[in-house]
Amino acid sequence: MRSFLFIPADSDKKLAKAASTGADALILDLEDSVALSNKEAARANARDYLKSASATGPRICVRMNALDTPLWEDDLKAVVAHRPFAIMVPKTISGDCVRKVAATLDHIEREAGIEAGATKLFCVATETAASLFNLGTYAGASPRLFALTWGAEDLATALGARSNKDDGGNYTEPYRLARTLTLAGAVAAGVIPLDGVYKDFRDETGFIAEAREAVRDGFTAKMAIHPAQVPLINRVFTPSEEDVAHARAIVDAFAKAGDVGVVALDGVMLDIPHLKQAQALIARAEAAQSA
Repeated sequence: MRSFLFIPADSDKKLAKAASTGADALILDLEDSVALSNKEAARANARDYLKSASATGPRICVRMNALDTPLWEDDLKAVVAHRPFAIMVPKTISGDCVRKVAATLDHIEREAGIEAGATKLFCVATETAASLFNLGTYAGASPRLFALTWGAEDLATALGARSNKDDGGNYTEPYRLARTLTLAGAVAAGVIPLDGVYKDFRDETGFIAEAREAVRDGFTAKMAIHPAQVPLINRVFTPSEEDVAHARAIVDAFAKAGDVGVVALDGVMLDIPHLKQAQALIARAEAAQSA
């Protein structure tokens, strides 16, 4: 999976178009994009969407309300029986938040007659100040966990910042730190490192630049807040033919050399980490082709 598109679950118009956007996954949002007065309607819409979703379409995720609200358990009760691929948990502080939601899912799945562990989990793991100290706690939190992502907007509010970007439009240090810690935390936990959203959906140039930075640094997927961002994500996060050809050349060079730790290719010395990078890139390319 490369692209995750947010859809406000109370928007009938956006829900109607969601499956045709080309996103690998949809996130039906019950949290920030939905007014308090519309929460119940959003749950009903999410439930109905799950009932009618095609098994061959994008994977359907639901972002529940945060654990410090009285809403999240009702969110889960409304949608889990209808088999979303995953629940997104916002504003997590540590792996203990994952354990708490996982325990609740255990009960709801059992009551609904769903196999244990069927509902995956992923988190927005950087939206509070305390969360930045705990990105290493997600490893082993739950077998349900499949991705970690980060968010700059709620974190800016939590830190009391006037802005999270400098005059050049680049994230300032607290938010770059949050992004880096999320990447490291996800890799340490063995889950997908999922890059955050880019707010200005009209700025295609800036969006592509941010997506390319994410790929460069190790993220393997990105979230979108507008359908126009989806094809850009899919393009940037799918390895190019040239990238795949070079990766295959690295794999072939090691295979021909036999049991060695270092090979030379086009005048460059390559060792085992380069081989592992090449193998991972080929796997991502093959996964994209089969999506």
